[in-house]
Amino acid sequence: MNHKNLDLWKKTIRLAGDVFRFTPSLPTTYRFGISDQMQRAAVSIGSNVAEGAARGSRREFIRFLNIAAGSASELDTHLSMLREIDPDLIENMKHIQSSLNDISKMIQGLIKSLRRKIDEN
Repeated sequence: MNHKNLDLWKKTIRLAGDVFRFTPSLPTTYRFGISDQMQRAAVSIGSNVAEGAARGSRREFIRFLNIAAGSASELDTHLSMLREIDPDLIENMKHIQSSLNDISKMIQGLIKSLRRKIDEN
């Protein structure tokens, strides 16, 4: 399966871009710690979707999708921390949070679909 044909992968690339554009706007007091972690988590989501798709096995794909889901949860946690630390950032994060929610749902949906196909065989 070519990852570039997956709508999920395309969304993860846009999300990573949004995160990289957002993080420089963070106040310097926590920009360098949490922004680096946010960027790494965002990159990890798409990278794991791509790597799993390239493995050629549904079980391997599911394994990497679960890793991507973990990275999505990590990014969600960073966003939650930022909302707690600086509520003024909420407006700037709405688009990222919305995209992340969609991606998380898509990952879970793809995992379920792949599991059904495995069970059918």
